[in-house]
This record gives sequence, C-alpha cells and structure tokens, in this order.
Amino acid sequence: MIERVPMSTQGYQRLRDELQRLEKVERFDVVKAIEVARAHGDLKENAEYHAAKERQGHIEGRIMELKDKLGRAEVIDCMNVPLQRAVFGTVVTLLDLETDAQVCYQLLGPEEADVKKGSISVFAPLGRSLLGKEVGDEVIAKTPGGTREFEVIEIAASTFS
Repeated sequence: MIERVPMSTQGYQRLRDELQRLEKVERFDVVKAIEVARAHGDLKENAEYHAAKERQGHIEGRIMELKDKLGRAEVIDCMNVPLQRAVFGTVVTLLDLETDAQVCYQLLGPEEADVKKGSISVFAPLGRSLLGKEVGDEVIAKTPGGTREFEVIEIAASTFS
C-alpha cells in the first residue's frame, strides 16, 4: 500500500512549481553548463565539469523525490477543515503550562513544516500529540528536548488553503 503524504493545497502547488522549474529551467541550464565545461578539454581535472555533473545529480534526485511526493500527495483544503478538534490544517494556539507562554502552530505535512514560520508536522511529536485534541484539553508531548505540557486554548482555520 502506498503511504499518502498529507499536504495543503498551497504546499502541493509550491512543490509542483518547484518541479516545473527544475524540469523546464534548471535541467537545461545544467546541461548547457556541462557542454561548456566539456569544451574546455581534459575532463579529469575540469572542476567546472565535475561541479556541473554533481549539480545535475542533485537536480535529477530532487525531481525524482518531488514526483514521488506529488504522486502520493493527499491534498487537503485547509480552509474547509472542522474546527472542533485539532486536525491537519488547523491553527492551534497553545499555552505552555511551564512558562505560561503562548505558541501558535499550524498542523501541516512534513514537507511544509517550518517551526520558524509557525507550522509543525502532524508526524512530529508535538503534532501527533495535538491531533484530535479540543479547546481546554491538556497535551503532553515527548519532544527531543524533554516532556512538555500544553493546554489547547484555541483552534482556528488556516488563512490559506
């Protein structure tokens, strides 16, 4: 069975755009760079050639990775998710019970997660522990930094799909 990759509509489009750029622009640019480097002669000591070939390998690898993720994507419109419980796409505001600080995260897939931008993966320890919780519930998350306790104080819709 193929493991589905949950993804927001915006995240899916961002990956499709990256794939298109890699296939239609960067792939051809690196081929040109390889041709130019070959014209310089001896390939054994040609740093430009080796750098271009390495870049080509990275591009082709990323293209394969993106095709795989897009093929397994389960696209979820974050504007139309239920708000009674924390689910993929919701924005959850938490109260850290140790520090009394509030934190706010959107629950997204692993490809979109970026703590600095306020999103965490539903597969991360905190994300997993939040799924299904309601306002007022306490959440205990076993993170790499230790066990943390939170209270869910708000569940809201995303501002993007």
